[in-house]
Amino acid sequence: MERRTQISILYFILAFLAVVWLRDIWVASQNIEEITYDQFQEALEQGRIEEVRVYGDLLRGTYRDAGEDGPRAFVTPRVDPDLARSLEQYDVRFTGVVESTLFRDILSWVLPAIVFIGFWMFVLRRVADKQGLGGMMAIGKSKAKVFMETDTKVTFEDVAGVDEAKAELQEIVEFLKDRERYGRLGARAPKGILLVGPPGTGKTLLARAVAGEAGVPFYSINGSEFVELFVGVGAARVRDLFEQARQRAPAIIFIDELDALGRVRGVSPVGGHDEKEQTLNQLLAELDGFDPSAGLILLAATNRPEILDPALLRAGRFDRQVLVDRPEKTGRVQILDVHLKKIRLAPDVDREQIAELTPGFSGADLANLVNEAALLATRRNADAVALADFTEAVERIVAGLEKRNRLLNPRERRIVAHHEMGHALVAMALTGIDPVHKVSIIPRGIGSLGYTIQRPTEDRFLMTREELENKLTVLLAGRAAEHLVFGHLSTGAADDLAKATDIARSMVARYGMDEGLGHATYEVERPTFLGMPQVGETRSFSEDTTRRIDAAVRLIVNEAFERASRLLERHRAVLEAGAEKLLEQETLDQSDLAALKNQLAIAAAAVMLREHP
Repeated sequence: MERRTQISILYFILAFLAVVWLRDIWVASQNIEEITYDQFQEALEQGRIEEVRVYGDLLRGTYRDAGEDGPRAFVTPRVDPDLARSLEQYDVRFTGVVESTLFRDILSWVLPAIVFIGFWMFVLRRVADKQGLGGMMAIGKSKAKVFMETDTKVTFEDVAGVDEAKAELQEIVEFLKDRERYGRLGARAPKGILLVGPPGTGKTLLARAVAGEAGVPFYSINGSEFVELFVGVGAARVRDLFEQARQRAPAIIFIDELDALGRVRGVSPVGGHDEKEQTLNQLLAELDGFDPSAGLILLAATNRPEILDPALLRAGRFDRQVLVDRPEKTGRVQILDVHLKKIRLAPDVDREQIAELTPGFSGADLANLVNEAALLATRRNADAVALADFTEAVERIVAGLEKRNRLLNPRERRIVAHHEMGHALVAMALTGIDPVHKVSIIPRGIGSLGYTIQRPTEDRFLMTREELENKLTVLLAGRAAEHLVFGHLSTGAADDLAKATDIARSMVARYGMDEGLGHATYEVERPTFLGMPQVGETRSFSEDTTRRIDAAVRLIVNEAFERASRLLERHRAVLEAGAEKLLEQETLDQSDLAALKNQLAIAAAAVMLREHP
């Protein structure tokens, strides 16, 4: 039992004893004599009773002949008169006894109160704690976790692959270490720094590294912890958080998932959320009110900057926005160096190769990849983690878990084999396409019956129209192979069609790559790091333009399908041979694909000789 609860129970017991003691004092002060019923009858016969008041089981009265020191009043329990006469006849002394109901009366209202308090303490309080309400005196208290400089234990050496972001934050560290030297020319540190980037890129880790480098207290809280059921609680917590940080300045306040707190106000058609808006208003007021020269720095992180309130992002509040993006190949190698120190590696492991296998992976993805590879090596009782384990881990993360117990009938296996071989052959035949790394007809993930993995040789940031058309051709090659060999279409190309249509629509409506529609864009691209649909501002155009966009998208997709069909028709023999080999082995690795590519080159040379003798 908590000490506070023990003190409360002790106070209650003392109060009860005090009430009983005061009652006894009051009774004694009234000079009232307690007599038996036979004494009452005797006084009544002697004529000494002046007045009697009947109270149910009690008789209260006064004497006629009471002296100065003697009691003037009396009280006696009442007895049934018939019984009293019978007892008196046989000279039996008797008296009435009044049952004391004080304890019962007290329990009648104290016990329910104790039960209710106990229910609150052991049930409702736990629920309230889970909901963030806590005690009544703690509702407005900040729930930030405080890490002292000795607790953080994270420095910039633990953060890899984000050199530009570290350089931006380095001067914050210098300011916190030496404020006088930093401000000698009149400069001041930014009031707020917003870390923006996709999930898993290390925004929280960067914030903790700043605190660890500067050696100052670090207040960490999630944006959702400010928002509560009661209006005004979040605002009180914001005030309390900044007040605590001011008392221990220099310090860093870090608000993770700022979008939970700083969403645009007043955009809902049914009205705003008063609690969220008041909390955001209080945060804006605190940002306007604190002086960064005191050594208080606000860091925040979000992966949805497009939904933040403009008032939050203006200069003077969040002065600086730092992009923490997915790492490039060099950054991935640096991140792998950090995580690979913790595991035992085989001699064949090359960090460069692993980095080439993981384009688009974030720091969290790479940490997960290393752990998955170590688990795979452990399952096969290996002494060290080999490169094959990393390759298998990449496939598990990208394509999903193998479903070897998902049995396909022979006809479905042949369709899937030709479908995947169509992707692989067209990718080998075209230029500017990422090389094929592996082809398999083993089902993976939720709905995939086979997969073709392409491995990029370098990070790409721009793509030409010709490269996008080649990509569309590879996507539609699986469907084209099915149509060429079996003469029908299946549902296996649903995902390919969705991706191809999306690329073609972007070419027409976003990148202005259709000659008929000109160099204009018909879709507004906003930075989203979660891959969610664009919400908000849209461009309006005529129905005729909409029809032309749809026609242009359909034309691009159809042309890519026809191009894939022509390539596969030209190399149908290689397609059939590759599909048979895939049916036999179920998986083709790089050596098998290299032999297949040689056959494709020989067949292409033969076709060229026939067409141009």
